[in-house]
Amino acid sequence: MDSAQYAELFLTESREHVSAMNHALLALEQAGDAGGVVAGDQVSAIFRAVHTVKGMSATMGYTAIADLSHQLESLLDRVRRGALQVSPQLMDLLFRSADTLEAAVEEAVQGRDAPPGTASLLDALRTFSRTSGGMTAIPAPTTGSVWSVEVPDGDGVGIRVRLVRDTPLRGVRAYLVVEAARRLGTVTAISPSIGQLQAEQFGDDFALRLVTDDVEGALAMLRSAGDVADAVLAESAPEMFDLLALEHAGPGLVPGGGSAGPRVQHHVRIDLRRLDALMNLIGELVITRGRLVQLAMAADDVALTETVAQASRLVGDLQDEIMQSRMVPVGQVFDRFPRLVRDVARTLEKQVAFTIEGTDIELDRSMLDEIGDPVMHLIRNALDHGVESPAVRVAAGKPPQGRLTLSAFRDRSAVVVRVEDDGRGIDRARVIARARERGLIHGNGADLTDDDVVKLITRAGFSTAERVTDISGRGVGLDVVVAGVRSLGGSVDVRSTPGRGTSVTMRLPLTLAIQRSLLARVGGETYALPLTHVSETVELTPETLQAVKGREVLVLREDVLPVLRLRELVGLPRSAQADPEQVVVLETADRRAALIVDDLTTQLEIVVKQFDGVRGGSTLFGGATILGDGAPALILDVSSLL
Repeated sequence: MDSAQYAELFLTESREHVSAMNHALLALEQAGDAGGVVAGDQVSAIFRAVHTVKGMSATMGYTAIADLSHQLESLLDRVRRGALQVSPQLMDLLFRSADTLEAAVEEAVQGRDAPPGTASLLDALRTFSRTSGGMTAIPAPTTGSVWSVEVPDGDGVGIRVRLVRDTPLRGVRAYLVVEAARRLGTVTAISPSIGQLQAEQFGDDFALRLVTDDVEGALAMLRSAGDVADAVLAESAPEMFDLLALEHAGPGLVPGGGSAGPRVQHHVRIDLRRLDALMNLIGELVITRGRLVQLAMAADDVALTETVAQASRLVGDLQDEIMQSRMVPVGQVFDRFPRLVRDVARTLEKQVAFTIEGTDIELDRSMLDEIGDPVMHLIRNALDHGVESPAVRVAAGKPPQGRLTLSAFRDRSAVVVRVEDDGRGIDRARVIARARERGLIHGNGADLTDDDVVKLITRAGFSTAERVTDISGRGVGLDVVVAGVRSLGGSVDVRSTPGRGTSVTMRLPLTLAIQRSLLARVGGETYALPLTHVSETVELTPETLQAVKGREVLVLREDVLPVLRLRELVGLPRSAQADPEQVVVLETADRRAALIVDDLTTQLEIVVKQFDGVRGGSTLFGGATILGDGAPALILDVSSLL
């Protein structure tokens, strides 16, 4: 593993620890606001996160991060011991420290200096500690005295290093410790060998020989490295296990925990680009599978058909495994928003109870990376324009604290993400006034339905913002969210009730690369309808088709659905075929419509290819695919239809 890979690993893990720190800080602040007793678990969680970042940064040679973490760690230790009381001033300082620590990590990995304000923050941490007494050294963790390796012969002092029990990526951790030792002096011998360490062919501890002028400093630095439980001087004579005794001991009796042999690791980090490459390959395999099925049907050979069917099942299983390996919980993105809500609410002087639901719902990693910005935009808009100030809410008969909910749940083959608040709702009069100013409507807008108003606020560049703010951006409106979600093959639905709040619902496919679709025929051409947006199919009958105010509608049980004819949408005349036409009931979030097509053929999984369309042409299509017979098919963008 080269230095760039170590830097990437450091960046990933540091982000996770800073995120954990922010969550614990929020819990600590909420406990104080509620008048509760400060929980030691919360302070300890913050301390552990900072301590781990400190160790990793020291190992990587990022001294600015290590210094900041050390000062923060010292302050937290005094809080943990009860020598320093939690106060609003302390919480502000800790949140500021978390932000600076996160920025410093990003800068260090890029090879840049610490972010502006780091020096002043260090002074603030020292000053805050001095106001309540002197500093206390943080003791190194203690462990048992039994070691499983002997110190190798060689020049320098012998040092034994023990990793924290069940440390993930033990080989990487051990290698980083050895590299840290090399920066402190000359490493003359290692036991086990560096190759065995990287292959994780060791227990929890290893030993080395180090030539250095500062033995105590070296020990302190090694102890501060990430996931190091202890580092001690050792005699050259080995303190070996009694191997015969170990043969008769149960696994739980082995010193250091577990077994004396190397542990089996059940997780491994994989570069996302490799997963992308695998997904592309399985996509091509799916296309080839479709062609094989077509050839087998044409050949009318039983043995060939059975073989192709078995190969098809194996391809399907492989596809499922690869897709599952790319699925990650939405909580990885949602976890960043509690801190955002806290900071924005404080800036706006609003009281907001923020709730997150469905964090265990999984999405394809590429999808998850893309929904972060739309969700953040919706949350900022809800806080800035939706939730009212405490005084306004009380005057309206509401509790002073507003509610903001971010939720995710599965709906058939789609994931639904919803941002909902109990604020003032969309100001219809203000939207209509702004639309008149821009020449989008004429008259007083009294005939506009709620759906028409929603369509106005989702137009490109439309916004009711009177001024540019740091909270909800530069007045770009909801069109950015709609465009982003549609680019993912999803849809956005907005529902609002004046005085009661607004909900924005995003409906997303599980993955971008492969979608299960329904194939429809119109005028001799085949079109694909993503099953994410297909509710049901029915045969068109004359009695179900009616006209309301000059527009065709379909009466389906108790629903009255607007009718769209795919023939007309693609520029073809109405069908004169004798066979009855078919109806596909489409839905996006809470919108439904009936799409009439000539015929429906089959359901199958298609590989989505990028489709830029024709310049100046229709935005009806969101992609293209290759069918099993080699013919191309366009994929309808259901969101643009509805």
